[in-house]
Amino acid sequence: MTDDHRAAMARKKGEVKARIRGARERRGVLIVLTGDGKGKSTSAFGMVARAMGHGMPVGVVQFIKGRCRTGEHRFFDGQPGLQWHVMGEGFTWETQDAERDRRAAQAAWQSARALLDDDGVALVVLDELNLALDYGLVDVAEVMAAVRDRPPSQHVVVTGRRAPAALREAADTVTEMGAERHAFERGIGAQKGVEL
Repeated sequence: MTDDHRAAMARKKGEVKARIRGARERRGVLIVLTGDGKGKSTSAFGMVARAMGHGMPVGVVQFIKGRCRTGEHRFFDGQPGLQWHVMGEGFTWETQDAERDRRAAQAAWQSARALLDDDGVALVVLDELNLALDYGLVDVAEVMAAVRDRPPSQHVVVTGRRAPAALREAADTVTEMGAERHAFERGIGAQKGVEL
């Protein structure tokens, strides 16, 4: 290790420690995971595992998805301290019934509202809510009010493509998942353990 490298890393360490000392606020955060790339829900479920590892109560509501029992649902189902609601009817091109989709999304939103009102739930994941908002199945203003009025220490993760501007603006963290390539484009179907 050179002296220059050592000095550069010492400066970097000092900068990072100063930023950590300055980040004193402790409250629930709003995280939006959006974009056309793969991994939005997967990232959210990683946070579910992390929160549960700390003994934190978690609630998950899945909008849109629901036709098949995914690996993450199989894994987490029945875990103490976890409420998991699969509320979707499948993707809209599968149902081909706008009113049925709207009813399913509204039922999912009611489950989500109950979690957002519960100060005993530390982390709420609203999986594919962005799509329900984009399709007009759930009202953006109502979601924004519920997220704003949630318990102060509650964390919320919202996933799905095309997150609305209001949600992006309100979020503490926004991650845009980019898509360079997907196996489906090469004729490879959804795989257990990867997409399912």
